[in-house]
Formats: sequence, structure tokens, C-alpha cells
Amino acid sequence: MQNSGTGSYHPTTDHRFTEGGVPSPTIDQVPLEWCFQPGVKLDFRHVPDGEVLKPADLEAAFAKIAHTPKAFEIVLFNTRASAVYGTPAYFEAGCGVGRDATLWLTERGIRVVGTDAFGWDAPFGYVAKRFRETQDPSIIWEGHKAGREIGYYQMEKLHNLEALPPAGFRVACFPIKIKGASAGWVRAVALLED
Repeated sequence: MQNSGTGSYHPTTDHRFTEGGVPSPTIDQVPLEWCFQPGVKLDFRHVPDGEVLKPADLEAAFAKIAHTPKAFEIVLFNTRASAVYGTPAYFEAGCGVGRDATLWLTERGIRVVGTDAFGWDAPFGYVAKRFRETQDPSIIWEGHKAGREIGYYQMEKLHNLEALPPAGFRVACFPIKIKGASAGWVRAVALLED
């Protein structure tokens, strides 16, 4: 058994309403069968801090491990962020997952994802700099906001992802059931197959 560490667990982006005006699910409404599924780890430690992953990046990462994503697999993103956990550098470390890349996953039936970074999106310092340059509000929490279109749950601040193989393990990640909360904590554990 490999302990992937603790992290926070977020349902879709806007914790009030989806794009269709329907209330977003809260953390106590996570379908439990989504929280115990085969896992896949993608290695993005080579991607510079602050970069925003696109669908082509995900396609390349899956091709590299010769794996086709399957509905309900739990996809984990190993950035370089966990290497600096516990230091101020952690908050600006790692790459993020953009809107289109998030939708690429959810369109394939992925409903739970995780990252070792502080958040699913690119570190906010990089996003803020790009926003100052472009004045484009769509780049702010773009990966989060993709959940308005196709709902998913994300885990952040995971640890020990570098110890996992690309596939051949299951992930158990049941969030604490807090009534009506937009997020909760989870003890994510990877169970390695013999």
C-alpha cells in the first residue's frame, strides 16, 4: 500500500451553480463509487512551473505510458511541486491543468483527478501575471471552471506520487462528509497490485 498523502478535495468549480443554473454538488454528495477506482499517474515534472497543460500534453502523456484513459479512472498529476512542499516555493511550483485539458479528461468519463501541486490550476502568481498582460478573465481558475460544464472532483496537495507506477494500482480517496461544504479533506491511498 502506498500512502499518497492528504489533500483537499473539491467538487466542481463554482460551488453554487453549474452553467445550467443547477446547484453544484457539495462534498457530501460525491458518489462513493468514484472514490475507489483504478489509478493512472501522469508525470509532468519536466513541465516548467506555471505552465498550463493543454489536451495535446495529456494525449502525449497517455501515449508515453501506452494507456488509453477509461471512464472513472482516477488520474493523478505528478508535477514537481511536491519536491518543495513545506517551503514558500510550494505555492508557485508545478504546472496547472487548463480548461480544455480538464474537459478532455471529463469528456472521457474521468470524474476524479489529483495533483501534488497546491491547486489544479496553474499557480496563481503566474495566472495573475498573465491576467495583467492579457486582461482575460477566462484564464482565472480555468481548470476549476471547466467543472461547470462537466462535473468532476479534484484532489490537491497529494504526496509521494513519484513513488507510483504509471498504472497498475487502485486509488481510495473518500472525502470527509461535511454537509453542504464546497470541499473537504481526504486521505488518498494507492493500493499497488501484486
